[in-house]
Amino acid sequence: MLGAMSLMSRLKRPGPSGFGYGSTAEQVTEGLDLSGKVYLLTGSNSGLGLETLRVLNLRGATVIATARTQAKAEGALRDAGASERGVAMACELSEPSSVRACVEAVNAWCGEQRPLAGIIANAGIMALPKLQLKFGYELQFFTNHIGHFMLVNGVLDSLAPDGRVVMLASSAHQGAPRAEGIQFDNLDGRKGYAPWANYGQSKLANLLFARELDRRLAASEHPQRSANAVHPGVIPTPLGRHVSKATWFTFSVLGKPFLKTVHEGAATQCFVATHASVGGGGLRGQYFADSNVAESSAHGSDMALAAKLWQVSEEIVAGL
Repeated sequence: MLGAMSLMSRLKRPGPSGFGYGSTAEQVTEGLDLSGKVYLLTGSNSGLGLETLRVLNLRGATVIATARTQAKAEGALRDAGASERGVAMACELSEPSSVRACVEAVNAWCGEQRPLAGIIANAGIMALPKLQLKFGYELQFFTNHIGHFMLVNGVLDSLAPDGRVVMLASSAHQGAPRAEGIQFDNLDGRKGYAPWANYGQSKLANLLFARELDRRLAASEHPQRSANAVHPGVIPTPLGRHVSKATWFTFSVLGKPFLKTVHEGAATQCFVATHASVGGGGLRGQYFADSNVAESSAHGSDMALAAKLWQVSEEIVAGL
C-alpha cells in the first residue's frame, strides 16, 4: 500500500507543462478564452467526449459534436450545456456513407468563415470479445482508424491555417502485435484475433496516422497545421462496455489507485487541442500522456510503418 501511495505521489507531480497525471480538463484550460474557435469532436455523447465537449464549451468554443446518430449528438449538446453554440452531426465511423455525409456537412457548415481550430478524434470501440468484420476488415481497426482516416482527411480543407488534429491513441498501442505492429496481411483477423492485441493495433494505427499526418502537414502550404496523438489514461467509461465484468472487477480492485476520473482523462486531449505551447512548434507530431510529451513504443515512432499504413489506408478507402 505504501509503495502504491509513493508511486501515486510521483505520478501526480506536474511535468514540464505544469500539469500532470491528476490534472483535470478544467484545470488545463483554466484562463483560456476559446471564443470564436470551432472544434470538431467525435464520440461526444459519453465518457471523455462528453467531458471534452463540456469543457470546450465552458471556455467559449463552438463544438461540432458528432455521435453515431443525430439524436445522440443532440443529446450530448444538451447534457453538456452546449446547445446554444454547439452543432450536432451524425457520424457512424464504421459506415463510410455516414462518414462522407458528415464530411460534407462539416465542410458546408464551416465554409470560408468558420475554420476548424481543431479536430479531436475521440471516438472508438475497445476489446470486442469476438472477431467482427465490416467491409471485410476487423471492426476495431476499421472503426477506430479507417473511419477517422476518412473523416480527418475529408475535412482538412476546413482546418484553420494553424489548426490541430488530436488523435486519441492509448498506451494500449504497446500491446499491438509485437513483430509487425500492424498486421497488414491479417487486417480481416482471419489468421488470428485477440481482443486486446487487435485493440492495440487500432490504437497504434491512430498514433501512426497522427505522426504521418503531421509530417505531411509540415510540408504543406499551411505548415503551422499540426497533428498529435494522446493517451488519456485508464478511465472507467462506456468504452469498456465489451470488457468482461470479471476483468473490470479485477482491475478496479488492484488498479483502483491508478484509475483516472473522466475529468482527469479528458485533460490531455483538451491540453493538446488548445495550448499555444503545442501547436506547430517543437511539440508537433509528438505523443502525449498526462498533458506532457511521452515515449511511445518503437512501432509507434516508426515513420516507415506510418507511411505504409497511410498507403494501405488510402487503398482501403478507395475500395469502399
